[in-house]
Amino acid sequence: MNVRVWVMGCATLLVGACDEFQDFSSSPTDGLLTQAPEGVLAIAAPNQDLTAVRVDPANGCYVYRYKGPVETTLLPLRTVDGRPICTGSVDAQVAG
Repeated sequence: MNVRVWVMGCATLLVGACDEFQDFSSSPTDGLLTQAPEGVLAIAAPNQDLTAVRVDPANGCYVYRYKGPVETTLLPLRTVDGRPICTGSVDAQVAG
């Protein structure tokens, strides 16, 4: 009988762990643009989701939403050469 209770309790915890976790401080969808600017579209490498981009306030570079099999996260938007696409230096943005 105790084994059955332990198995049911563990199963409940495992199923609960699969539920979507919501972090209320920030979300990967906060501030996303539904369409990237034309200049960014012209230089961005293929196979990146250009329908959900934003500028990362920490470094001034564009990031895009990547929906993986386990989680959704923001990845740096890159050119065909692999360079990040940025709006300018963060120091210039803070001073301005």
